[in-house]
Amino acid sequence: MERHFDVEKVREHFPALNRTYKGQRVVYFDGPGGSQAVKSSIDAISSYMIRGGANLHGSFPSSHETEAIIAETRQTVAAFLGAKPQEIAFGANMTTLNLAISRALSRTWEPGSEIVVSELDHRANVDPWLLAARDRGVHVKWLIVDKETLTLNLDELDSVITEKTKLVALGLSSNAVGTVSNVNKVAKRAQEVNAVVAVDAVHAAPHIVIDRDELGADILLCSAYKFFGPHVGIAAIRNDLFERLEPYKLQPAPTYIPEKLENGTQNHEGIAGVNGAIHFISTLGRGVTLREKLVNSMLTVEEHENYLADKIRKELPVLPGVTMYAAPEPYKKTPTVAFRVANMSPRQVCETMAKEYGIFIADGDFYATTLADKLGVNSSGGWIRAGLAPYNTEYEVEAFLEALERIVRK
Repeated sequence: MERHFDVEKVREHFPALNRTYKGQRVVYFDGPGGSQAVKSSIDAISSYMIRGGANLHGSFPSSHETEAIIAETRQTVAAFLGAKPQEIAFGANMTTLNLAISRALSRTWEPGSEIVVSELDHRANVDPWLLAARDRGVHVKWLIVDKETLTLNLDELDSVITEKTKLVALGLSSNAVGTVSNVNKVAKRAQEVNAVVAVDAVHAAPHIVIDRDELGADILLCSAYKFFGPHVGIAAIRNDLFERLEPYKLQPAPTYIPEKLENGTQNHEGIAGVNGAIHFISTLGRGVTLREKLVNSMLTVEEHENYLADKIRKELPVLPGVTMYAAPEPYKKTPTVAFRVANMSPRQVCETMAKEYGIFIADGDFYATTLADKLGVNSSGGWIRAGLAPYNTEYEVEAFLEALERIVRK
């Protein structure tokens, strides 16, 4: 039962779903590492390049068209993230953007100040800040993960975030185990001491409604290749902070927002593809404004994905030798499930799934190395990770569970 969601109609928009491997239709459960691209995004990319691309600030039509596409995409992304168009900057990827932002922001830090990062996070929202802290003589504190619940322990928040805190960086959801963190609670404490809040929403953006200001984030980062688009990084930086930010840049480059963060010529065709991807998401919901449609769409997507993820989380622990890593109820999670199989390495399981069943799942630490080390899985291959997208079906979930049962019972 798909319930309020026509998944077959959704699948028609994803050409990659027609792929076969060793005679079987491929099942893509590797969405947390990057979703498949939607046709509207592919078409937007090819249309831009076929018509003739150009750099900015020219006196000819293709240059004007490029500027118009970028401006339109800023508006579309702003509607998606609950921000303003002038607050949206593009880059090669989230990691590259965050390295540039951390370098710029840390120019105002004084030795002896403090920053706070999270043990649950992807290193893209940890290491840029650790490097900046090292360079500026700033002390680093950590939001600790509870190994039993796989959630952040926020009981000592007042002592972790203090008057010395300049920045708090955390993820909206874990790309490894799916836990959705209470960003709002952390942000409220950070605001009490005037600390900047940087939120990694890369893993969350394809799965849940995001409102940057409601979260209390000053900086919010994501990547379009996780939500059916191309490899383009996105930063949504609160206007007053963005105005004060002094990124490292070339002397002739713009000094105004948001362009001052966009070093070099951007991926114009990719930015066009971002626009196409988000507009596709909007077609899955109802509303008057683009924001209303996107919010309704994401709520619909979340219902579908959670229904499928709940089936996996219910069945996995029953299988012999399978250990699942997931926060218990009632903690909110994305449809991303991490697990291990006794007496098999994560890589062996993934290879068998692909070769024998055409099911693509991933293995490793997924750059959540602090969590992997703390749970003791890093030295033996990390986790196996299965993640769902709106184009996945109940039939695929059942095929995955049946295949895994055959593997573990061998």
